[in-house]
Amino acid sequence: GKQVRKDLAMTGEITLTGRVLPIGGVKEKTIAARREMATTVIFPKGNEKDFEELPDMIKEGLSPHFVETYDEVYEIAFGDHKIEEDGTRSSQ
Repeated sequence: GKQVRKDLAMTGEITLTGRVLPIGGVKEKTIAARREMATTVIFPKGNEKDFEELPDMIKEGLSPHFVETYDEVYEIAFGDHKIEEDGTRSSQ
């Protein structure tokens, strides 16, 4: 099997049909990800506004990804791609 990226943190609920549902506690979960030295974080698309409203000092150094489906989570966690400075993905 393939290992998950070591710099990755993810939160959210995934339904049986593969939809990623919004969560609560974005600030606390972002702080916890930073504490664990994660630099790439995956959040539900429905929490994008919550993340954007966080103070810059909490978001600094993180590459956030906002997803709607399990396929997107899988691509970020296991895919062969590079994370750009602006948080976008590019294939290698």
